[in-house]
Amino acid sequence: MTLTSVKVPTTAFADQKPGTSGLRKKVKVFMQKHYTENFIQSILNVLGEALQGSTLIVGGDGRYFSKQAINMIIRITAANGVRKLIIGKRGILSTPAVSNLIRKYKVLGGIVLTASHNPGGINNDFGIKYNTENGGPAPDAFTNAIFEQTKTLAEYKTCVDLDCDFQEIGEQSFKVDNREFTVDVIDAAEDYVVLMKEIFDFDKLRALIKGQDGKGFNVLIDSMNGVTGPYVQKIFLDELKADQNAVTRIIPLDNFGEIHPDPNLTYAKELVDKVKADTKYDLGAAFDGDGDRNMIIGSQAFFVTPSDSLAVIANNLQCIPYFRKHGVHGFARSMPTGAAVDRVAAKLKKEMFVVPTGWKYFGNLMDAGRLSLCGEESFGTGSDHIREKDGVWAVLAWLSIIEHKKMGVKQILEEHWKEYGRNYFTRYDYEEVESEAANKMMTHLNNIIASGELIGKTFDIQGKSFKVKLTDDFSYVDPIDKSVTRNQGLRIMFEDGSRLVFRLSGTGSSGATIRLYADSYEQTNVTADAQEMLKPLVQVALDVSKLKEFTGRQEPTVIT
Repeated sequence: MTLTSVKVPTTAFADQKPGTSGLRKKVKVFMQKHYTENFIQSILNVLGEALQGSTLIVGGDGRYFSKQAINMIIRITAANGVRKLIIGKRGILSTPAVSNLIRKYKVLGGIVLTASHNPGGINNDFGIKYNTENGGPAPDAFTNAIFEQTKTLAEYKTCVDLDCDFQEIGEQSFKVDNREFTVDVIDAAEDYVVLMKEIFDFDKLRALIKGQDGKGFNVLIDSMNGVTGPYVQKIFLDELKADQNAVTRIIPLDNFGEIHPDPNLTYAKELVDKVKADTKYDLGAAFDGDGDRNMIIGSQAFFVTPSDSLAVIANNLQCIPYFRKHGVHGFARSMPTGAAVDRVAAKLKKEMFVVPTGWKYFGNLMDAGRLSLCGEESFGTGSDHIREKDGVWAVLAWLSIIEHKKMGVKQILEEHWKEYGRNYFTRYDYEEVESEAANKMMTHLNNIIASGELIGKTFDIQGKSFKVKLTDDFSYVDPIDKSVTRNQGLRIMFEDGSRLVFRLSGTGSSGATIRLYADSYEQTNVTADAQEMLKPLVQVALDVSKLKEFTGRQEPTVIT
């Protein structure tokens, strides 16, 4: 039986501009008539002729509305000339797994259904983003083109009679407009596990977990009811033979069990409390909803900042077979991330890049062979094995370092700080701030930074003295394609190497999130409490920005 596509008249929406990583809105916004269909069609319109006869990867973190959205994608892609879709069973694919599949099977790209670390459920968030043929998030030029399409879209194509079950593994074929259309439903984790076994020495990691004389290395892995559950099951339980009690919350739920699936000290408190209370645990790790973010804690919940995690991995890449085989070609971090990795790059004589926030900015450097390891302070770490950050990969990297050095997490950090000094780093998130108030605060900051009035000014506070050396609004020129990205964060830099950064986040679905970053370098006093050490610098930030006056917020929503 041949199915026939139809053109459906629609009205353009004015609010479909993608943010840092795709379009994120409340579920009920995506549930509006034609809303999701319009955005999918706009992606396909930008792909143009390349779409004909192509293969796309489709999957996501399983959050609420994913099934409905995947059904729309199947029908719309079939009507638009796509030859084949590869979909994770039940629509489940972690964001790193999507990147791997795109690269492994050399397909045109992938549609990822996720709002990352944002809450799920009918009253919370949903998201759609497109990953290009290198496996990474679409660059600005592509997402800007999508937005232009959304503003004028008058119709979309779909095949309303196409019904496809993606709950079980297997291939299904259809004839649409006399063309062959195939949907291949695959095991979500299988190809990813194969990749991890090519990167890491699973025999050594298994021996670490098992230990000797009945004394193994005890981990507690928390998937936070997100997409990493199947991957944790196959890697940590089936392959590394960890005890069943070593994993928790590994069944993906469409509302994440009504928790906020963001792996930080605030939202992963259940994991932190367990590791702190039980001295048997040597390492704890948590992942976000779509599996690209990670948090690492050591025994008794010793916290590793993402900035320090990146630096430690950079300093120990020889522990990982992949890098011994392929070499190390450079390091990079997002601009707000603490500068600890810069010091490692200098010592190892590797190129060091500082890019805007957003994983897409690392892709060109990787494709050009100039970048092997990168990270963001927002709990993202990854390498050139794919073009996304990768939470499970980061934990396996840490386990490889621990196995090689025969040291615990805290020991490794203290050894690192002794050698390099310590970048004390924190981020204050003020979530769902009223947008007008947030914009007024940023305008105030932008004005005083643009005027240069802060340069040379000294702030004496709580026994510390900070003299401003430079202020700017960070801009980035891509060294590969020479594209320019402006207005990426307001920076105040001090003569002692301390930094303050202010940004409005582009990953929320409502209101505005103000992010305040504080980074201060200490050569000798490296084991003090980070929040205590950073109090004077944070106070400078609050005084200069007048954040409390503009927003009415007395405390941040989250401190990391």
